Amino acid sequence: MERTGIIYGINGPIVYLKGDPGFKMNELVYVGTENLVGEVIGLTSERTTIEVYEETSGLKPGESVTGSGSPVSVILAPGILTNIFDGIERPLSEIKKTGGAYIDRGVSVESLDGSKLWDTHITVKKGDVLYQGSIFAEVPETRAIVHKPMVPPGIEGTVLDAAADGKYTIHDPLITLLQPDGSEIKLTMAQKWPIRIPRPVSKRYPASRPLITGQRILDTLFPLAKGGTACIPGGFGTGKTMTQHQIAKWSDADIIIYIGCGERGNEMTQVLEEFQELTDPRSGNPLMDRTTLIANTSNMPVAAREASLYSGLTLAEYYRDMGYHVAIMADSTSRWAEALRELSGRLEEMPAEEGFPAYLASRLSAFYERAGMMQNLNGTEGSVSIIGAVSPQGGDFSEPVTQNTKRFVRCFWGLDKNLAYARHFPAIQWLTSYSEYLTDLAPWYTENVDKRFIDYRNQLVYILTQENGLMEIVKLIGSDVLPDDQKLVLEIAKVIRLGFLQQNAFHAEDTCVPMKKQFKMMEIILYLYKRCRALIGMGMPMSVLKQDDIFEKIISIKYDVPNNRPELFDEYRDAVDRFYDGVVERNA
Repeated sequence: MERTGIIYGINGPIVYLKGDPGFKMNELVYVGTENLVGEVIGLTSERTTIEVYEETSGLKPGESVTGSGSPVSVILAPGILTNIFDGIERPLSEIKKTGGAYIDRGVSVESLDGSKLWDTHITVKKGDVLYQGSIFAEVPETRAIVHKPMVPPGIEGTVLDAAADGKYTIHDPLITLLQPDGSEIKLTMAQKWPIRIPRPVSKRYPASRPLITGQRILDTLFPLAKGGTACIPGGFGTGKTMTQHQIAKWSDADIIIYIGCGERGNEMTQVLEEFQELTDPRSGNPLMDRTTLIANTSNMPVAAREASLYSGLTLAEYYRDMGYHVAIMADSTSRWAEALRELSGRLEEMPAEEGFPAYLASRLSAFYERAGMMQNLNGTEGSVSIIGAVSPQGGDFSEPVTQNTKRFVRCFWGLDKNLAYARHFPAIQWLTSYSEYLTDLAPWYTENVDKRFIDYRNQLVYILTQENGLMEIVKLIGSDVLPDDQKLVLEIAKVIRLGFLQQNAFHAEDTCVPMKKQFKMMEIILYLYKRCRALIGMGMPMSVLKQDDIFEKIISIKYDVPNNRPELFDEYRDAVDRFYDGVVERNA
């Protein structure tokens, strides 16, 4: 029976119905004559409250609201990858066909192409017993990713009938299951899942493997684990989006979900155009073959912005269930929090700090808690890593979104406007950033890179910390009064900053650096420091050491040593030794 209610009040995206039409909490509803998409967010016996995911201008009291009978959900099936969706999984390419450059209100399009035929290999046979999460087919979704349709959570049984290999649409029945209660159910490639409910897993693993990004300051100084959470806070123009782009392009995640949540339209256009032109460095295929974009720009309705993060999360969890490692780029959670604040104000809720709702912290927590390295229901391992950009107004990290995000993430990559204005990119401030995954990942670095890796990393951080303290003195009375050993610290810290931490995204050898080269670079810098300290200990002044160009030579390693030629580092070690011997001879 169709349940309908009558609108009696409208407040921006918030619509009120009198009485109780029988809707359920979080149910998807269709509002007004144009069938605008909405969600039930409040229920009492006197009033039903709905948030509408589309522009409500022109809507008026007296129009009807129809329930769908199911919560706001996404369709999960082949066709998600390479696609560009809005905040509630409507493909923008299909919307464009109906409304041109602008999104028409009440537009109804299929989330995924129901007529496309997919090459399907059925992996089960009659008599097999399947449980929730069991993979029953394989579909080459793109050249990079094999899609693995699964038994939906909550369903199990014995295979009565299985289709032959061939071409099928996402809605064609592929297998028939006899359930324990004696009923039969036909399974297709497609399944629906409510966006606000996490998909079930068998168990959660502790962090043990890093998400390799190819960015030295991240991989070496502040690593993120697969299944981990990180935030990138920074003011306007400090490089949040570009840092996320670099991670999306070069990280060793199998699948990237990029959520443009409330960002500027031109910035999102750049993402769309750039990602479609990029080649995946791992496979040589287009990067979009393993990417999904959710575009919800700042001029789109504010309520859909709030839903877009959950839509992206659910897509990521679905691919995780197949055994893939997924990385989510959420750009930016501040705009999402602003959407919460606007809706909360319309609902006349009691505001908390800076007008944000009192439940901001619990919503952020619920979002980041859905990350993790998991054992899936089917026994495979997969992960969802979340990297959320935060855009504090004026670069003020003490505001509520940044502070609450810090409570729930274990990796903090704080961007610094002074570094950005000095053209030092990535503009991650090494003194304020941190990673709590370092101890968890130490065994991996020992086994897969070098047992000295963590020790060298800590030495680099110590030199940078020393430099910060010395710079306070230099600002007051100049560097000439410093003893030579402290002048050396400043010089080596400069080598670390320019030669190691600074990275050029447009240079073929420097845009993405393998772990072995990162370690060798640290090794050479610290070897130079060790030899220079020995010279200082012999009484050589810093001015003599700087007569040679050895410091500039070590800085340029990042460009001069190709990523696939680690043996060239031996030449630089010899160059440091020649420099040492030359200084000793000249000043003997």
